[in-house]
Amino acid sequence: KDKRSRFWGVYKRVAEEHDGEFLERYTTDMDIVLIFSGLFSAVSTGFIVAMESNLNHDPSDTTNALLKQIVQIGLGNLAEAGTAPVDPGSTWSPSALDVRIQLVAYASLSMSLLAAFGAVLGKQW
Repeated sequence: KDKRSRFWGVYKRVAEEHDGEFLERYTTDMDIVLIFSGLFSAVSTGFIVAMESNLNHDPSDTTNALLKQIVQIGLGNLAEAGTAPVDPGSTWSPSALDVRIQLVAYASLSMSLLAAFGAVLGKQW
């Protein structure tokens, strides 16, 4: 019985040292992942907000088209005023490249937030 108790005492001490080193190393790694993913998410969000205007038509185009129609009506050119579309935004669509870039930006932001979520779960576990 004495050999067994001494074995388990040594085992417990070695296991606690190993576990302590393991937890310290991976806690530091999780802190680094949290900092990196937080900074990356902030930068990605900035780029997404800056590129968001490429996905919507310019509202001043509608205003300019309506003003042009008013001027044409004022000049007596009713036929020419009726041919232009009232809302140029109705025929506008974003370019495929802009949509792809936004898709990649949103995917990278989602993966970054998922990494941060995993790091938080890892730290709390």
